[in-house]
Amino acid sequence: MPAKFQVFRGQGLSIEDFEKMKKTKGGLMSFNNFLSTSRNRQISINNFARPAAFNTNSVGILFIMNIDTAICTKSSTPFAEVSKVGYYKNKEEELLFSTHTIFRIDRIERIEDNQTDRLWQVDLTLVGNQDDDFNKLTLTLRKEFIWATGWARFGHILIKL
Repeated sequence: MPAKFQVFRGQGLSIEDFEKMKKTKGGLMSFNNFLSTSRNRQISINNFARPAAFNTNSVGILFIMNIDTAICTKSSTPFAEVSKVGYYKNKEEELLFSTHTIFRIDRIERIEDNQTDRLWQVDLTLVGNQDDDFNKLTLTLRKEFIWATGWARFGHILIKL
């Protein structure tokens, strides 16, 4: 696997959540579950993002994620290639990232599409624990939940999310 690479994720996002995301451009975001991604852009658009754009309450999103394996190593962000066991087998070239992997929102722009005007591209960059914003957030959460430790602190943070 190369030191730096891109993966894609297509999904729907409620209009309300998308508007919130647009306001946090430049900020951090995390997926609160295991993150299934693909090295195949077309599968992500055609099978996930575009169909979501036809739901009246959502927009279709193509996340383009820039990954630096050095950041994954330094920040203990595990991921695994699961191409041989995924639904699409080797066609999708699927990579699975651990829960709560953190990204910076770099750019948000509409994708020109003949079928819909509700298809958007969101460029993300993986960040690790050496990121200033991430460290500020961590410090703030530690101060806010100073009374809790270990799993209790983690549980209260998840409840707050």
